[in-house]
Amino acid sequence: MSNTEPGSRVPSLAVVIPTLNRPGDLTITVRTLLDQTALPLELVIVDQSANDESERQVRALYEEMADQAKNVCLRYIRDPAINGLTMARNVALDQNHCEIVLFLDDDVELEPDFVECLMQGYAEDPDLAGISGIITNYRPGGFVARVWQWLFVRGPFRDERRRLYHRADQLRSAGRVAVTRFGGGLMSFRIARTGGLRFDQNLRGPCEGEDVDFCLHLPAGARLQIDPRARLVHNKSATARADEHWNASAVRGISYLYYRNWRHGWRNFIDFAWLMTGFAILVLLACVKSASPTPWKEFTKAARYGRKVGLGRN
Repeated sequence: MSNTEPGSRVPSLAVVIPTLNRPGDLTITVRTLLDQTALPLELVIVDQSANDESERQVRALYEEMADQAKNVCLRYIRDPAINGLTMARNVALDQNHCEIVLFLDDDVELEPDFVECLMQGYAEDPDLAGISGIITNYRPGGFVARVWQWLFVRGPFRDERRRLYHRADQLRSAGRVAVTRFGGGLMSFRIARTGGLRFDQNLRGPCEGEDVDFCLHLPAGARLQIDPRARLVHNKSATARADEHWNASAVRGISYLYYRNWRHGWRNFIDFAWLMTGFAILVLLACVKSASPTPWKEFTKAARYGRKVGLGRN
């Protein structure tokens, strides 16, 4: 990368990957990390698996890629008592001593200059609080899905990441874009600009929204950007995911974010109620199609859980 100002100091980087029962996916992710044009100082893996299969595969990969791996200190934390993504990330943050922390999912594949693009941004702008990359295989839904999004998603629930991910091919050479929130599987932060913030410890197990919540609680004035040149594929592994109707995860996350962050003002209430109405319509149609009340039961269960956690009653 040639655009970094001469003399700009590249800050130290730790990459954090929480994982649970995905040895094959994790190994692919680590391999693409060790193949980067710019390597992190540390790789911290927080493994919640009951067995050591993932650790054995990662250490074998380190031996296989000895030339690259010797420059990246591996800290492997395996503890089945760690419950959920937010706790795993907080464990890594509590032990971190690098200036930048990059959080990755355990089922992504990085393009070779992903890390270099991120670190160039930090070197160029010392005041940036965070930089994220872009997911290249995020595909928009069909016409009906796009109409549903346009009709029901309003106010704080509109997500600027979506339009950037949809245009990943066109934005390949574009500059960084200011945003208000990141996706958890490819977000990085300058620790000095986070004010000692930690992820919400009330979250346990599966509940989307922890990434947005973290961004919303950064100190006032914290600037976030997405760099479309920092690119990866999210394989969205089916392993270690809840067996439930497709909308439950989104409903949990939306309810959590509303009750934790946006439960004030009539406009936010209307936007939330309208969005939940949109989900309810989809769920009722799913009940009719499947001739089963299960989608509705999972919808209401997810909404109750999101509300409970968002109110800090977990």
